[in-house]
Amino acid sequence: MIVVPDDFPSVFEGSAAHERAKALGELRLHTGRGAEDEAELARRIGTARVAVNIRAYSRFTESVFRACPDLRMISIWGTGTDNIDLLAAARHNVTVCNTPGTNAYAVAEHAIALMLAVARKIPQIDREMRGGAWPREMLTQLYGKTLGVFGTGSIGARVAELGRALGMEVLTWSARRDHLDLKDDILRRADVVTLHVRLTPGTGGFISQREFGLMKPGAILVNTGRGALVDSEALLAALASGKIAGAGLDVFHDEPLKPGDPLLGCANAVLSPHIAGQTPEVRRDGLLRAIENVENFLAGKPTNVVA
Repeated sequence: MIVVPDDFPSVFEGSAAHERAKALGELRLHTGRGAEDEAELARRIGTARVAVNIRAYSRFTESVFRACPDLRMISIWGTGTDNIDLLAAARHNVTVCNTPGTNAYAVAEHAIALMLAVARKIPQIDREMRGGAWPREMLTQLYGKTLGVFGTGSIGARVAELGRALGMEVLTWSARRDHLDLKDDILRRADVVTLHVRLTPGTGGFISQREFGLMKPGAILVNTGRGALVDSEALLAALASGKIAGAGLDVFHDEPLKPGDPLLGCANAVLSPHIAGQTPEVRRDGLLRAIENVENFLAGKPTNVVA
């Protein structure tokens, strides 16, 4: 049996991937709220052998694995695995697969859009014009500036390519091969810092008070990775003090942001609601890849294995 426990808000139901999954055998689809509760998630999985994970709010923890002894595979729609206890998955003999690269172009474009929106002060100028003003702001030219790209997977590599196309000098850092000294050097040199590092126990708070202290006055931070990569209090302090010129954020410490969150009052922050990969092409291709991973696993040839 295959189960989709968390298709809310629904993207899977009625899709080409849904039709393709039906051909694999018994399929159970849940399109209502509730999978954020571990007990309910475990109940929905039940005796299924395969779970297709749509939403990051579903937490596959030790207790969930323990309650679902028949589970042998989780196929994630997306790249992030921070909602899954990978060590627990290994202990319970559960293979975890994801869909790397399917959202790379869309997320990279969004990262560049956030960078441009902050540098050119587009939201601020738009608001002022709608209020009757004719602002004469000094803006930031990106040609000739330095872009620091942290994370060199498919998204980071595409951002680096687009940065070069804008005429920027691009410096890259990889968690797999590079060291702390290089990270610090890039932070000191970059006019724009963009984050594409996977969230792991070792990368939480990747940018904190220490890192903001190293950055150039007037630098720009862009984060389309995970909110927890950046220490939220340090970010607020850097924005309020003018230590950095601004931030373009698609991910947050708390999603969705609650009314009254201090970030909502930061005029030098451009915000979007974790939507960088929301294009028809990404949805179609990613969901199909998730089901393709299930097909390959059932055929004894798993693909895109994370753990």
